[in-house]
Amino acid sequence: MKRIEYFVTQTVTFQFLKLLRKQAFEFFETFGRMSVRLFEVMKYILTGQFSYRHIIEQCSRFAIDSLPITLTIVAMTSVILAVQIAPEMVKQGGAGFIGGLLAIVTVREMGTIMTGFAIISMIGSSMASEIATMKVTDQVSAMKVLHVPPIKYLFVPRVIAGALMMPLITTVASTVGIFCGGFVSSLTSPEVTGLCFINSVKLGLFNRDIGIMLLKASCFGAAIAHISSSCGYDAEGGAKSVGIATTKAVVWSFIGIVIIDYIFALWFYF
Repeated sequence: MKRIEYFVTQTVTFQFLKLLRKQAFEFFETFGRMSVRLFEVMKYILTGQFSYRHIIEQCSRFAIDSLPITLTIVAMTSVILAVQIAPEMVKQGGAGFIGGLLAIVTVREMGTIMTGFAIISMIGSSMASEIATMKVTDQVSAMKVLHVPPIKYLFVPRVIAGALMMPLITTVASTVGIFCGGFVSSLTSPEVTGLCFINSVKLGLFNRDIGIMLLKASCFGAAIAHISSSCGYDAEGGAKSVGIATTKAVVWSFIGIVIIDYIFALWFYF
């Protein structure tokens, strides 16, 4: 019987199921911890227990530090789309719709998603590694000894800064992306003049789309800050755990904003 049990445990199927079980357990455990901490964060925010100075510091970090890479990513993505879309639209007689199409794609999806990816790569990973380092070097334990709530001090300013700054960054990046796309469209297709492109943007873009973009961007910013902080807070051990926490924060943040984006798509556009 023991020999049969031994051979069964060595099979690929058993190892795969064992790994799947472990991953599922870690997923629900991480999700549960994030949910509990989210309630704590909301409690501090709703009761006004936060430091404006710390929020301003995190706002500067969120907006100013990440703006160059965000503008570059969104602008280049818009240029790539314009290079591919503009000639085909002109062939089909749709030169007057290029601006509206590019604006809708940028405002509804591309601008927000690409901005979120840039923020995750630069700011989210930085937040996770910073808090993870504090955790493994016992700085968080020292805060608890001094009766300073870590959630209030570490999480709340970052979440508020993310919710406030992400819409601003997304607006700037989307505007730059649309203008870059229009400039490239006029270069690749002479039929697309600047006036034609701007009129098309005015006709295709509505205030509702801009409002949804700002709300979604705010949710993205808060989610990235909370997930990154939470993953960093879970770090235990040494330097290796800091790297694991940073990687985990990036992966979870990508998953989080994709799920939020799907919810917004169903809620507002389905």
